[in-house]
Amino acid sequence: MPEILDRFRSSTWGWLRGTLLGWLTLLLCLVGVGFIIIAAVWVNNLIVTYELTHDRLILRKGIFVKSIDEIELYRVKDVRMDFTLINQWAGIGTIRIDSSDETTRNGALVMPHIDRAAERREELRRLVDTARQKRRVRELDVASDLF
Repeated sequence: MPEILDRFRSSTWGWLRGTLLGWLTLLLCLVGVGFIIIAAVWVNNLIVTYELTHDRLILRKGIFVKSIDEIELYRVKDVRMDFTLINQWAGIGTIRIDSSDETTRNGALVMPHIDRAAERREELRRLVDTARQKRRVRELDVASDLF
């Protein structure tokens, strides 16, 4: 079993304090409806756990029916972080990963509302570089100008 360097999931508390929708949900708590929305977001955030090892990003999905998916770090093409002004204040961000792995065939892997997103992004970039050097792999982009 590979050593897990970091384990994290989307933050419900970060979503509440770091997004406009979260602030509106807190206001709706005054009439009771907000608690239902918070519970739904919390359960949704429990569904996916991200684990980072030296070689892989592992996605553990599910509560009753579970699945495990992995992205080999040497296959990662791009790691991007998006955040709003409110996200910055709350210390959260959204990390997007593009890779040549089957996991991201239909689009980037999006990890929303991640605590310490900038720090985790930098660690992920460092591990991607290390994994590429270890396997002696380079990223090659081929573009066609035929059209």
